[in-house]
Amino acid sequence: MDRALEEIEFLARSANRIEVLNAVRDQPRTRRDLQERTGASQPTLGRILQDFADRNWVVRTADGYAATATGRLVAEGITDLRDIVETELELRGVVRWLPTETMTFDLRRLHSATITVPSQTRPSAPVQRVTELVRQADRVRVVSHAFNERTLEVVRERTVEAGGTFEGVFSASAIEPVAEDAVLRKRLRDLVAAENAEIRIADGDVPLAITVTDGVVALLVRDDNGMLQASLETDDGQVRSWAEDLHERYWTEARPLEERELAE
Repeated sequence: MDRALEEIEFLARSANRIEVLNAVRDQPRTRRDLQERTGASQPTLGRILQDFADRNWVVRTADGYAATATGRLVAEGITDLRDIVETELELRGVVRWLPTETMTFDLRRLHSATITVPSQTRPSAPVQRVTELVRQADRVRVVSHAFNERTLEVVRERTVEAGGTFEGVFSASAIEPVAEDAVLRKRLRDLVAAENAEIRIADGDVPLAITVTDGVVALLVRDDNGMLQASLETDDGQVRSWAEDLHERYWTEARPLEERELAE
């Protein structure tokens, strides 16, 4: 086996090894400190520290055990690998449908994302989660290929009745079914007429559905047949910047939806 893989396996076989190495990465730690942080017994800690000393990953100082330069390098690397794998496990069920070609941020930024999936009792759970975020927000920005009845009603309530702001960019195919329904057309017209709301129509397809509610980004994920598979929700700063830039780009290139286009 490759020596590097052997060392990775050595660390991966014991969570205590990783915890100890991370603990001494930034400052010296006594054995008592390490025992309190890891819960490992003193004999176990002794073996771990000796193994690390043999590899020149730690040295003993007057203040306890400290990581060497290479020890810090290994600690950072194994932590990065762990984060990557944890993120992959989180996204494994939905990654095939993510619009990764448009995602300019590191996928590790989705490590702590909340993923909501449909269930037998709540088949529309992802959409319900996004509408909950919209209902609680003061400012809502959307780029989407869909605009369903429930989302339209919640957005109208937040803007027309509660004074929130809304800036939505939709594909023509998302607006057309709404405009053709008499009841939905009236709600859409109320929204377009509101001073604190604006809807724009994008030329061509919109390949994703993103909602920015104050500081939170929600992404609705659909499969190749258009079936809703999940919503991903995060307040990560880099993901938010990406979503805001994407909205701005679509917003600048789209045309405003005029109230006269929704006349009876």
